[in-house]
Amino acid sequence: MNLTPLITAGLETALNRILYRDRGLKPARQRLNGKVLTLRLDEFSYPLVLVFSEQQLDVLADWQDRSDCTVITSLKTLPKLRDRQQLTPLIRSGELQVEGDLQVVQQFSALMDLAELDPAEYLAPWVGDIAAQGISQRSQQAFRFFKGEVQRRQDYLGQALTEEWRVAPGSLELAWFSEEVDAMERSLEALNARLAQLEAK
Repeated sequence: MNLTPLITAGLETALNRILYRDRGLKPARQRLNGKVLTLRLDEFSYPLVLVFSEQQLDVLADWQDRSDCTVITSLKTLPKLRDRQQLTPLIRSGELQVEGDLQVVQQFSALMDLAELDPAEYLAPWVGDIAAQGISQRSQQAFRFFKGEVQRRQDYLGQALTEEWRVAPGSLELAWFSEEVDAMERSLEALNARLAQLEAK
């Protein structure tokens, strides 16, 4: 079964919902009007071609015309494109290859960065507005709780290692130890110098 039309249609629907419903994004969208961005992902045997117009975004797998910019990357790197600051490091590391007009991918990244991703908005058509809002709030609370728990565990582990279990030294102990090592080195140098003088006699 060929899943390509299903994937392109799903992606097209999602991106239009994210990028074309908010009027506040119109200036950022206009910069991409008439542009074609091709995404070549390691996991797919076909490209995903994003064709931007004033009213909508079309996602195609078969595009015979010229593309303004081609991005070669993997699915795991794709979410990082939302952060414009990540583009240069990703290109330098080789995770992202850009062929053609770099400005197109920069403008796409800026547009994605400006778009607000509210889970409730995308759940609403399937479960209703009230249920979607509830699910969204619960998931955000769960994420905050999980993040807080991770932070607390890290703090506890850090304290346990330095204070309770004495596995890792504290910063003052480390500074004292360093000074003691320096003093010991100076003493050894002085002793070596005295031995050298005695041998010379």
